[in-house]
Amino acid sequence: MNSRMLWSRILKVVGGIAMLLGTLDPLEGSLLILPGSGMVALGIYLGGKDRRTVLYWTGAFILIAVGVGAMFALSAVGGIGGRSGHSMWWGVLILPYPVGWLMALAGGVAGLVRRFKGRGRRRTLEAGRTTLRSKRSASP
Repeated sequence: MNSRMLWSRILKVVGGIAMLLGTLDPLEGSLLILPGSGMVALGIYLGGKDRRTVLYWTGAFILIAVGVGAMFALSAVGGIGGRSGHSMWWGVLILPYPVGWLMALAGGVAGLVRRFKGRGRRRTLEAGRTTLRSKRSASP
């Protein structure tokens, strides 16, 4: 395994763990979720995945970044609703954050399923090759 693939795996694993830990508290956890999604997107890019996958993870990262930025901006001006003087509709600006997080969650689950399916398929193929080799060597 070359160093690029090694860094790709490290970034994807560490970023995924950061994103999962950040979900315990979405407001303060956004400080883990945002860099975590960036690390996963960078890991996907370094791993040499197809363009569609890289764009998907980059899009999830951008959505999370926009939503987190809106959340901190709205918090800085006093929040929304109640006595803040800002309508609850300003909360719509925060929606890219959970949408991007759900995209990342779905992409992560799909990637894990694809990875484990590939492992099973490889083992089946290797077992089939071993069986074919043993049959070939046994025949006269």
